[in-house]
Amino acid sequence: MKLMLILLSACVAIIATANTTRAQANAAPAEMRKLADDYYNWRNQQFPVASSDAGLHTWDNKLTDYGLSALLARRLHIKEVLAKVKAMQTEKWSKDDRIDWLLFRSQLEGVVFFDRVMDFEETDPQTYVNECSNGIFSLLKKDYDTPRHRSLAATARLKQMPFVIEHGKQNLNKPVRLYAQLAIDSARSIDSLFTDSLMTMAKDLPPAEKNDLIKARDAAIASIHGFADFLEQRLPGMVPFKPMGEENYNYLLKNIYLLPMDAKQVEMLGQAELARYRALESMLPDPSLADPNPQRAKTIPKDQDEFLKAYESRAAEMISFLKENHLVTLPPYLGRFEIRQLPEAFKPTSPGGFMNAPGVYDKDASGFYFIPTYNPKSSNFYIRAAIEDPRPILGHEGIPGHFLQLSIANHLTDEIRRQHSDNIFIEGWALYGEEMLMRTGLYPLNSASQGQVLRLARYRAARIGVDVNLHTGRWTFEQAVKYFMEAGGLDHEAAEGEAAGAAASPTQKITYMTGKWQIMRLLGKYRDQKGKDFRLGQFHDDLIKNGSLPLSIVEWILLDDRSSLDQGLK
Repeated sequence: MKLMLILLSACVAIIATANTTRAQANAAPAEMRKLADDYYNWRNQQFPVASSDAGLHTWDNKLTDYGLSALLARRLHIKEVLAKVKAMQTEKWSKDDRIDWLLFRSQLEGVVFFDRVMDFEETDPQTYVNECSNGIFSLLKKDYDTPRHRSLAATARLKQMPFVIEHGKQNLNKPVRLYAQLAIDSARSIDSLFTDSLMTMAKDLPPAEKNDLIKARDAAIASIHGFADFLEQRLPGMVPFKPMGEENYNYLLKNIYLLPMDAKQVEMLGQAELARYRALESMLPDPSLADPNPQRAKTIPKDQDEFLKAYESRAAEMISFLKENHLVTLPPYLGRFEIRQLPEAFKPTSPGGFMNAPGVYDKDASGFYFIPTYNPKSSNFYIRAAIEDPRPILGHEGIPGHFLQLSIANHLTDEIRRQHSDNIFIEGWALYGEEMLMRTGLYPLNSASQGQVLRLARYRAARIGVDVNLHTGRWTFEQAVKYFMEAGGLDHEAAEGEAAGAAASPTQKITYMTGKWQIMRLLGKYRDQKGKDFRLGQFHDDLIKNGSLPLSIVEWILLDDRSSLDQGLK
């Protein structure tokens, strides 16, 4: 009897699965969009810190649940959604609906891939330190609510941090030594974020609430410091960095990025572009112009405040140049772009600073770029470059780069496209903008500014070799650092930070030059199609109005040419 019940249950499950598959196969585009909306709502609730960071503040008092049951349930849910999407028959759908189906599928594929291949909850202690630091940072970065309400949310999150850390200790069955060292560095640098930055928001709290926050804060810091000690004691026994391998790397390029290239082709692109930009540096009347030198600057800021003001003034100059030359349209909803100092907790993996654009749910249209702590004697490439001329980096991070492009992407009405975040497009556009501004006349010929653009392109090309060879297993971490220094022209501090970032974020380092190459190729095709009606500024507007989509998709949209996409889908 028991056997009969088991067989009956199995038959019912098989029939239910078959019925579900048939239902999905016959699904209409509206059902796909409903599935996508439900998924985004579920994801936002499951990852409350990411939601806060994106400007959705519904769950500001929560952290992600890293308990094993919650973790496994999330992974299962995403696999089930992906299975439903894959089962849909889209051959008779419209072009726009098929594009959205491909985009939604690749979004889900990306999550499932990293869960399966990288398994960060088990391998990367940064997962838990970043949850804590971003949990507070996402409440501080904008004045979206009263200081008291944000402080109360911070208190609630601080109280949950010891549990997140304990879950981390339980989940980390195979921690990677390199990732652990980065987590240790971040954990031991987190104090200023919690004790200085956070407390500026809490200064007017009622005594009882302030004491509650301080108590929770001190317990959280103790827990995070204890995590660093826990990791440090176990460092010698941890596994070394392990590459994902070429097969997985190619799967990522094809199925998530929809890129018409495999690992070998991407690596060859990096070699070609590296050779080109090293040669262009050498053709400068004074090749040392490509190596930033603050001593050549007309004025050297005396302190951090002056350093920030220099950034701000050059940004206004660049915006005027773009408008006068009709190179891109700045939409009326564009917010303010600001420059801020990089918090200590983010220095280990972001030595050059990073951009914080408006989030996809943000009601505040402003954005900002975090720059490293000012030091006129620093050997750090980014600081030296910023002192001599901050415009190349500003153009990348601000306008026309990330801030402008992402602000436009946030205003798309198609939710699947608005939610898409193809990093090859995002970084490719920003890098393309650096050279576009140089070639349209912003910088004088044979100037330090022009030299800096060439060096920035050179080291972005070097990043490709590091990323591909590191993650396909051809190079060690030490070889990656050496390559950044010798081929990319970086100092040791910047090279080590870049290599660490490459190891911790697979494919991130290929995005710049790969995306730029795709945009340049698309520009040539676009010009040929437009003929005498071609205008560069119109190309830029047409390109970035589509959001952060894979460039093979953008080519299909702009030119009705899906050959690159078909190559990527092979």
